Amino acid sequence: MIVNGIGALNLKPGLGDTATDLIQGGVAPATSGNLGTSFAEAVSQAASKTVNTLQNAEQVSLQALKGDADTRQVVDAVMSAQQALQTAVAIRDKVVSAYLEVSRMGI
Repeated sequence: MIVNGIGALNLKPGLGDTATDLIQGGVAPATSGNLGTSFAEAVSQAASKTVNTLQNAEQVSLQALKGDADTRQVVDAVMSAQQALQTAVAIRDKVVSAYLEVSRMGI
């Protein structure tokens, strides 16, 4: 199963008016040579980014304990990690919910 990413839209630069861009042909369909990443790859990349964000927050916190980072850097890193973790949990909940819904379907 192939899921085309946002890059498959081939957006042309415009003045920022989406309706005008659409009317003038600013959005082109994906071509056969421009296949997006698979769903598994997209989920894997998102998980990797989340883990990297959490590790960065941990490193910045340790640097602050050593006196190498200020409070603002720690707060920014921890808030970013919290947001990434909340997003990952929300996605997990949606996937589990979808799985349960599909499993209840009759064949």
